[in-house]
Amino acid sequence: MSYFYTMYTMQQAYYHLSRSLTGVYDEREASAIAHEYMGHLTGLDRTSRLIHKDQPLTSEQQVVFEAAVASLVRAVPLQYVTHSAWFMGREFFVDERVLIPRPETEELVNRVVAFCAPLTGPLSILDMGTGSGCIAVSLSARVRGAGIVAVDKSRGALEVAQKNAAGLAIRFLEVDFLDDAQRDTLPVFDVIVSNPPYIPVCKREEMHTNVKDHEPALALFVANDNPLLFYRAIAEFGKTHLAPGGAIFCELEQSMATQCLEMFKAMGYPHAQVHKDMHGNDRMLEASR
Repeated sequence: MSYFYTMYTMQQAYYHLSRSLTGVYDEREASAIAHEYMGHLTGLDRTSRLIHKDQPLTSEQQVVFEAAVASLVRAVPLQYVTHSAWFMGREFFVDERVLIPRPETEELVNRVVAFCAPLTGPLSILDMGTGSGCIAVSLSARVRGAGIVAVDKSRGALEVAQKNAAGLAIRFLEVDFLDDAQRDTLPVFDVIVSNPPYIPVCKREEMHTNVKDHEPALALFVANDNPLLFYRAIAEFGKTHLAPGGAIFCELEQSMATQCLEMFKAMGYPHAQVHKDMHGNDRMLEASR
């Protein structure tokens, strides 16, 4: 049996991918994804690809391209296809075992860095629900000498995080943070930081298929009747495991920001406050006792 493949030039490959994605994304986003993928595939920027637009893909590139198109048209996120996501200037390996790092979370890391800057002595930091390890790895680079512990319930996520933290002195632990007995085995920390699951299951169908069907539900969703589940566990943990003068930093779903703030204050964090993100949304909680 013979198989015949259309051999694409760089320009043809871009247009084929862009057109294929228009049924999945709007035209602008489809074009952006196609450009980004072609840059990844060829190692060339947009200008260079335009100059060499009639250059055929190599046979190896052709095979990889066909497989990528098949995944991308199923709304598999580009980052999972390329196994690459950038966070705070560093490239991270990602796959469907972990959430894709978001720019808003970079602001959370910057808040932690600013808090730690004037502090002296060795600091201890807990990253709860580490996922890809993007928070822990970024803090390791920016808070020199800090002892960082990163925990997650998912063994697969921890495998990804450890891959991203190769060569760094970060301690990774498999911990179900909602289990009192498991989390109580952890030591005291100067900083507790987390981007926990916070999206009520009822909002799942409002999300784009590339998120709801491909990113790990364990890291995204909480029960409709208990959306503050993880924040309550963090606040409770902090009562006995947050060092004097320490602080908790959490990413928030903006619609729950006020409710979460009031809960922390009621649980003994009088200095809790909510910060806005780059878009003016209430997205970060900072709390201390």
